[in-house]
Amino acid sequence: MRTGGIDSSQIQSMIAQLKAHATRPGLTPPVIQTEAPAQPKVDFSDALKTALDGVNASARTAEGLGKQFASGDDSVSLSDVMIAQQKSSINFQAAIQVRNKLVSAYHDIMNMQV
Repeated sequence: MRTGGIDSSQIQSMIAQLKAHATRPGLTPPVIQTEAPAQPKVDFSDALKTALDGVNASARTAEGLGKQFASGDDSVSLSDVMIAQQKSSINFQAAIQVRNKLVSAYHDIMNMQV
């Protein structure tokens, strides 16, 4: 029987093949994960310290490259120094923005009426 260009016997045979495949021994049904895997707890102070350590490390790297370039080290190019300084500057500005948001949130909480 054909309805609208689709042969129903082909559909039935395909369904039968799928059922036969699903009931084969040795196959395990797929496991559907309903919960996200447990993430390790991150302490805010640890995350903040890690971020600030990263900012400090980028500043030290930029400073070290600048000193090497100024002393005439041929292995350090001016572009490396400038890129390191720009990365350091961007990291520092991001840290300043985070600090400003934290101070603003602190003031908002302190000004709440209880």
